[in-house]
Amino acid sequence: MLGFDPTLITFTIYIFGMLLIGLLAYYYTNNLSDYILGGRRLGSFVTAMSAGASDMSGWLLMGLPGAVYLSGLVEGWIAIGLVLGAYFNWLLVAGRLRVYTELNNNALTLPEYFHNRFGASHKFLKLISAAIILVFFTVYCASGVVAGAKLFQNLFLVGYSTALWYGAAATVAYTFIGGFLAVSWTDTIQATLMIFALILTPIFVLLSISDTAQFSTVLEQAEMAAHKNFTDLFSSATPLSLLSLAAWGLGYFGQPHILTRFMAAYSVKSLIKARRISMSWMALCLGGAIGIGFFAIPYFFTNPQLADTVNREPEQVFIELAKLLFNPWIAGILLSAILAAVMSTLSAQLLISSSSITEDFYKGFIRPQASEKELVWLGRTMVLVIAALAIWIARDENSKVLKLVEFAWAGFGSAFGPVVLFSLFWKRMNAAGAMVGMLVGAITVFSWKAILPSDSDWFKVYEMIPGFVLASVAIVIVSLISGKPKQDVLELFNKAEKTYKEAK
Repeated sequence: MLGFDPTLITFTIYIFGMLLIGLLAYYYTNNLSDYILGGRRLGSFVTAMSAGASDMSGWLLMGLPGAVYLSGLVEGWIAIGLVLGAYFNWLLVAGRLRVYTELNNNALTLPEYFHNRFGASHKFLKLISAAIILVFFTVYCASGVVAGAKLFQNLFLVGYSTALWYGAAATVAYTFIGGFLAVSWTDTIQATLMIFALILTPIFVLLSISDTAQFSTVLEQAEMAAHKNFTDLFSSATPLSLLSLAAWGLGYFGQPHILTRFMAAYSVKSLIKARRISMSWMALCLGGAIGIGFFAIPYFFTNPQLADTVNREPEQVFIELAKLLFNPWIAGILLSAILAAVMSTLSAQLLISSSSITEDFYKGFIRPQASEKELVWLGRTMVLVIAALAIWIARDENSKVLKLVEFAWAGFGSAFGPVVLFSLFWKRMNAAGAMVGMLVGAITVFSWKAILPSDSDWFKVYEMIPGFVLASVAIVIVSLISGKPKQDVLELFNKAEKTYKEAK
């Protein structure tokens, strides 16, 4: 039916390769710790690549290039904010969280860590944090499903609803089978593919426009035609909108799919090396994504006959460039990078959502005595259930990858970011402060644009900013007016801090 299309053949080989890795990981997965955290034995390189790949989802190869193609370099503020946020997340949170989670009853999930860290006598804290993970991750997973669907739709020339199932099935299969090890091993390959694609593509786009002088001339013509200044980083946007773009970096402190990579690392020292690898990879990837969107502006302006798809769907700009500029075999590899970006993040999110249900709801409330085998298989079943919900959310063909990611990112950043930071640096914080902080952050993200008039300047502010600030204030106030943490909680905090300093 599809014929001997080199692009499709390469693409299909990649998918089956990922499934094979899932099968291999299956044989190394013996218990829930293996399924959720890979037994805490990830080395520096795999930790770095896995953290990067699970972070940079389909929005990196579709959403960001599409935004830059539409609006210009002003969208690059997202990248600036993300680089700063990621660096400080590695510097301030990674090592501490690795130590603190292990000392707090070897916590396998964030909800479990919060419960143990604050010595909560009830399970409301675990319940609320697990519920927040499920809500926002279902939306986040939907963004990955949308990105995958648009890729399969473009490549296989099938309807959106059919492509939706193709894209989801590819990821769900190896996550279901292999758990965290499969996700981490495939992340490493996927991260390599992504950086290859993001460095190579903008270079080839630039080379296709002959010389620098012509590039500048064509860009100016494109700006006049669109009535936009694509190179302007400041004047085309308000201070509030620039702050909103840069504020994406705040979200790093609360993303469960990134934080679990820190928890799974072999040691604190391995994280130092991992930080250098990850930040280098990230800077190159973000620069490449911006380059793709930016260089595509003059390319499609000079080739309007090729621009129908990208003008209709800017988020398809990378897909179209790969198909137009490269040999079909190379195009297949490059397009696999989009699927890699989608798969790496979606698999991480499915796994964490599944682990929240398994570890925090089922084992925490329903069957505390459940066997390891039972928990692993329940985790696999929940992967399927959450994937089905994500597919249902993603069924709208007009869904935008970046918008879905933007909302989910703000939700986690606001609900968990302040709680994670304060839990690692402020021993006076208590369970009541953590619970109220989470709720305030999550509710603010949901309600911000619902209660403000759409024509106000504050409506345009990214929900992350008020959510993060209000959650932080709530944590401090509630912690101070409620009782001090128990002595054993304070002692464990001091022990964790001492262990971390000695381990560096």
